[in-house]
Parts: sequence; C-alpha cells; structure tokens
Amino acid sequence: MMSISANELQYEESPYLKQHAKNPVHWLPWGDRAFNRAKREDKLIFLSIGYSTCHWCHVMEHESFENKKIADILNRYFISIKVDREEHPNIDKHYQEVYRMMNRRSGGWPLTVIMTPDAKVFFTATYIPSEERYGYKGLPQVLNEIVSLYRNRKDEVIKSADSIENASNRIKVKKRDNREKLDKNLSKKFIKEIESRYDFRYKGIGTQPKFPHASTIDTMLNIYELTGNKSAKSMALDMLIAMAKGGINDQIEGGFYRYSTDEAWIIPHFEKMLYTNAELIEDYSKAFKITKEPFFKKIADETISNINERFKKDNLYYSASDADSNGVEGKYFTFSYDESEKRLKKEGFSQKEIDNILEYFGIVEEGNFENEQNNPYITSNKIPKDIDRVKKIFIEIRSTRDYPFIDYKIQTSWNALFIHSLFKAGKDKKALKSLDTLLDKLYINGELYHQIVGKNQPKVKGYLEDYSFLIQSLIDAYEESLDNHYLKLANSLSDKALKRFYRDNIWYMSNDGFNSQDDLYDSSYRSSMMVMVENLLKLALFKDNYKLYYSAIDMINSFSKELNSSPSSYAYGSKVALMVQNPIILIKSNRKNLLKYRDKIREIEYPFILIKEVDEDKFSACTMLKCFSSHKNLDNIIGDIKKYIKSGT
Repeated sequence: MMSISANELQYEESPYLKQHAKNPVHWLPWGDRAFNRAKREDKLIFLSIGYSTCHWCHVMEHESFENKKIADILNRYFISIKVDREEHPNIDKHYQEVYRMMNRRSGGWPLTVIMTPDAKVFFTATYIPSEERYGYKGLPQVLNEIVSLYRNRKDEVIKSADSIENASNRIKVKKRDNREKLDKNLSKKFIKEIESRYDFRYKGIGTQPKFPHASTIDTMLNIYELTGNKSAKSMALDMLIAMAKGGINDQIEGGFYRYSTDEAWIIPHFEKMLYTNAELIEDYSKAFKITKEPFFKKIADETISNINERFKKDNLYYSASDADSNGVEGKYFTFSYDESEKRLKKEGFSQKEIDNILEYFGIVEEGNFENEQNNPYITSNKIPKDIDRVKKIFIEIRSTRDYPFIDYKIQTSWNALFIHSLFKAGKDKKALKSLDTLLDKLYINGELYHQIVGKNQPKVKGYLEDYSFLIQSLIDAYEESLDNHYLKLANSLSDKALKRFYRDNIWYMSNDGFNSQDDLYDSSYRSSMMVMVENLLKLALFKDNYKLYYSAIDMINSFSKELNSSPSSYAYGSKVALMVQNPIILIKSNRKNLLKYRDKIREIEYPFILIKEVDEDKFSACTMLKCFSSHKNLDNIIGDIKKYIKSGT
C-alpha cells in the first residue's frame, strides 16, 4: 500500500531518491539535518543505500518501504536516510567496507545499515525480505528486535558499535612499512592466478554469478603484448568471444548487461550500465588491434551503437537502464517460442528457416528464463540468412513493450570512461565532441562537478573518480588532436586532485569531510586511484617532471606487498605496476609527422606508447630516464623501440 503524500525526498534531484519520494517511510536525504535529528530525538538511524536501476532495491521498496506497517515501525523508532550510491560513491564505499568487515563477505545493494543516534554502526545487511523466508528473518522482526535490544541493553549496543568503529579505523590505517620490491615475475603470477580461477569450459573467471572482469582482460592483453604469454592471450580472447556470443550481450540490439547469473553466460541480470559497456568496448577494441579479427571490432561497434541509441543525449550519456520493465525482470528483452515463431511466419520465413533462426538464438519451447521466456544467445557459428532483417523483426516485437527505466543523470566519471573507450575504438571525432560537451556542462568556473540531472545546475563537487577518468580522457584528446589545451587542463586538474584528495600519503575519494579512502581494488569498474597514478606517470613524462614521476612510483610501491601477494586481485593496479617495470615510451616529433604517422604509431606492438608534439623534424623515442633513439625515419624509431623492449634496458 503506497502513501499518496510525499516525503522529503521529493525535493531531491537524484532519480533514485525520487523513486522513494512517495513511500510512507519518512525518508530524509543524507546530511547534518538527519543526523542532528537522530541525536536530538535519541533515535536509531536506518540507512538504506541503493541506485535507481537496482533490481533488489526495487524488490525491497515494493515489499517493505511501500508497506504501511513496516513504515510505521521505521517512522516511530528510526530516523530513515536514503542514499544514492551513484550520487555519493564515497558514502557507499565506506559502509560497504564496514559490511565486509562485519560479515566477512562482499556486500551489495540495497545495503542496509543500522546505527546508534550518534551514527555508529552496529548492524549491516543487504536485502532483507518483508517477512520470514528461507530461514531469514523478515524486516519487521529485525527492526523490532533491534529496537528492543537498544532499549533494554543500550550499553552493550554502544560498546559493540564502538568496537566496530575501532576495528574499521584500524583497517583504514595505511601501513607504510609493508613495502617490497615489485616482483619481477608479477605478470607471470598474474596469469597463473587467473588460470587457477579460469572456467575453461564456459570461459571466464569463476562460476556464477559471472562478471565481465573487464580490467582483468585489459591487463591480460597488456601482458600478452609485453611478454608474448599465449595463455594470457587465449584466456582473454576466449572470454571476450564467449561473452559476445552469450546472453550477457544483447544479441538483438547490442550492448552488454551487467553480469551473468549463470556460469555459461546465458541468463544475465538485465541492467545495462554505462561503465560496463565503456570498459568492454575498450577490451574488444584492444583485441581487434592485437588480432585484426573483424569480429572484435564488430562487437565494439554494435555496443557503441546501442549506447548511442539508448543513452546518448546531446553528446553526453545517461548512466544506466533497469533490468525490469513494468515490474517484471527481463520483460522487454526476452521472447517466447510461440510469439517468435508466429512473427517469423508472418514475415514470410519458411518453417526450416524459422527452426534455424530459433535454434541459432537458443529460443526453445520450454524457455531458458522465467515463465517460458527466452533470452537470446548464439548457439552455433552458422549465421542464419538475412540476420539483419531477423534482428529488426525481433526489435519490432520489443517495440510493442515498454523499455525499462533509464537513469537520466549524467556523471562526469562514467562519461569520461565512455569517452576514453571511444578514443580506444577509433571514434576520435565523436569522443572529442562528447569531451568538449562534458567540459562545458560539468567544468564550471574552474570547478569540476560529479553529475548533472536534467536541467538542474550541478551541485555535487567532483570526486577522485571524476578527476581520474576525465584526466585520462584529456590525455587521449591531446594525443588525438595535439591541441595543447587538453594537456594543460589535464595538468591543472591533476594538480587540484593532488591537493584535494591526496593527504598523508593516502588517496581519498572526496574532499567533503567524509573520509573514505580510495582503493587498489577494482570494484564495479577500474580503480580511480590507480587511474590517477597512471595519469601522473604519463603527465610526468610529458613535462619532464622527475619529482612527479618518482612520487607516482612511490604511490605504486606503497601497495607493492598487496600487488606481489595477489596481483590478479588488483587488475588495474597490476597494469600500472607493469608501466613501472616496462616504462612508458614517448615518441616526439613535429605536428606534421605525428599526424601523418599516427595510425602507424598506434599499431606498435607495445602497450605503453605516448606521443608529444615538439619543434623537431626528426622523431625521437624517450623514457622518463633517457632518450634512446633519434631518426628522421619512423621505421628506424620503431625498430629501436623493439630492440629496447627486447633488451629490457
């Protein structure tokens, strides 16, 4: 039962918070007002963190937060706070880490946190059902037990909360005495670890649920380019092929869903996230560069096309689309056998052709998903005749349904990540256009902002991830255009990032008083801290800044113990560590030469190459420590680079 009146979330701009604006729960947004009220009224705090396209967030809302009886408990005994994890990733990361520490496993969304009136955590959970189910307590029982515990044994609750806070603080303390020399066999160890977890039957890493692990694929392909490790190449390419042919890839319209619920890549969770597609576009583009197989370029292009179709607005990109349509997961994307067969008959296909088409897409009478529905995936290499026409027919079937909700906020970090992928896919003009628009909309009077929603003015100042991913794209833009404006801005933003987010040798996610440390670990997407360190290494080389260069290396070395012990757990961090062991090479020449031979430079079989415009007729190749080649002929430079790499000097 839903209240007809709105709570205070009605005044927020976040699409996720607005989804909860008519709940009978008296939600408050994150802020001093909510916490001061909890102290003043001596009420427990019920914190719920989620995002707008989260399936289980919707389930918990419908079951519990629209339930008047549950809302009455929350309103009577708690101050209830809603947080959009995409609006405040620093807040989400902090409480996810507390959850992980308390429960010894990874969290997720919705994240449920209960705190004392002075905001100290003593209970964490993810989704909680509205009533007892499968041995799990229902939310009303959980809430009533916690209220009773706090009333009758308050001292124990406070003691427990203090203990949890102290343990959390101890984990956060960065140990500076755990440095080691980076293992010279880091890349070998990385691949061995992946081999131990690799699914050689269905391809991919681990079992179900199975995620794309885009950063891991990226690093594996870099390792192949650096060392020629055939296992790295075959595992990465096989995984990309399996995903491309699987149900995690929308076989009808293109674009990747967030993850697969099964180990064979057939049934996905049907959310489409901008960041997932951005990172996979980069992977498929890199695979094409290495193999020259048109298949990989085709998948990258189809993914870009789908994101442009569904997410693009005035040269920028929305954040995500939901898994649900009309409250049913996968409803828009799936097909029944009968409707598919009937429609193909109507379009004039013979029964034999229809059988081949349905077999190709894995569409069967009993269905491969819920309620006899089918999620298409590729079952054979025999492509049906008129495949483009067939796909259009399936798109027409979908057009009779409502497309899932699209989160229309535009985030700096995720847009920059997508723009970076466009550069890597060779869509340079489109990437530059989107980058210029992003700067126009979200870099205002020298201040970078995190997101913009609709026609509202941006209000949340940029996080480390916004700076990291934007600087990465600015470096791409400079290399594409040789317009020094982009490089100057990249340097300016990196200086600001160091001042705002790097304190006492620790990278923080934000500069807003909420001290959440950034992480070496790639969570939903690559580590913004490691991207920033990569940026600093590159910018140091561009401007011959040795102090910055050694500072960036020091940042890497401070994580050497973690990287040496389990490199594959920190895929992007391992990639940046490899940049230290296999230095970035800068090719310098005049504008005319660089533009004329840019494509040839891009094809050099070494992953860490930069270009810089200088007033010289010759080409030269340099690392941070020395220039080792100078010639008028680029082929001579490329030959010297190959010798330099082979010699390991």
